[in-house]
Amino acid sequence: MKLVNFKIGGEIRLGIKADQGIIDVERAAAINSFAVPTTMEQVIETGKKGLLQLAELMKKEVQTISEDQITYAPSVANPEKILCIGLNYLSHAKECNMVIPESPVLFSKYNNALAAHKQMIQLPKLAEKFDYEAELVIVIGKEAKNVSKEDALSYVFGYTVGNDLSARELQFRTGQWLLGKTCDCFAPIGPYLVTSDEVDPSNLDIKCEVNGDIRQFSNTRDMIFDCAKIISYISQYMTLKPGDIIFSGTPSGVILGYPEKEQCWLKSGDKIEVSIEKIGTLINMLK
Repeated sequence: MKLVNFKIGGEIRLGIKADQGIIDVERAAAINSFAVPTTMEQVIETGKKGLLQLAELMKKEVQTISEDQITYAPSVANPEKILCIGLNYLSHAKECNMVIPESPVLFSKYNNALAAHKQMIQLPKLAEKFDYEAELVIVIGKEAKNVSKEDALSYVFGYTVGNDLSARELQFRTGQWLLGKTCDCFAPIGPYLVTSDEVDPSNLDIKCEVNGDIRQFSNTRDMIFDCAKIISYISQYMTLKPGDIIFSGTPSGVILGYPEKEQCWLKSGDKIEVSIEKIGTLINMLK
């Protein structure tokens, strides 16, 4: 099932992507007097039960909204944690001239960094070296603590598309990457949250285009640490909660990896499209 968050007025509503358009879950449930979870948080918390209820709702008489008429919100609007994995594709670590990690490299972003599909992203004034990073984003579905790699994927609710935007001179100003990673709107995710039963995270094509030019093209099978390893590893040190999101790393092709004379950083007016097989395409414009 493909779920979306979208806005009506100042309210974030839960939607289901159907062939005809987007089903407004709250409205459809009210019209049909049908009890279902009506927010993304409720769906994640109720898990399979909630998804079964939504599947039953889709069988009833429901109206849809054209995707052209909705304003998207981030696929998960208020996660407790936004965790990111650095240098998780061998080719990316090599292009950045960094040591191949022996365990997952973790850093974080904050909720101020969240942005939505088609949202215009304002670049901060105190930086110039802006970069893209196409990433598969994991959404946790139930509390995970000390889980094994073999069981780890059973803790996943679903997957979405992310762009780990970075201001490189801020990222490397000190040994801590945080400043260059969690500027406002530097973690766009969407447009859809696809439930885990529809996705094999170990074999997905991933691509990034800037103004129509392909900059990154790879497959998640090239990860150094796969999604199961990432979840298991993190859960040994901190408890993952429903709705937590994990950016799982980016393949080669980022601007940072170009020879210095060929580095043409992102700028106002650029259009970035991140596509992941079976999940969707996340589009953002910069200003």
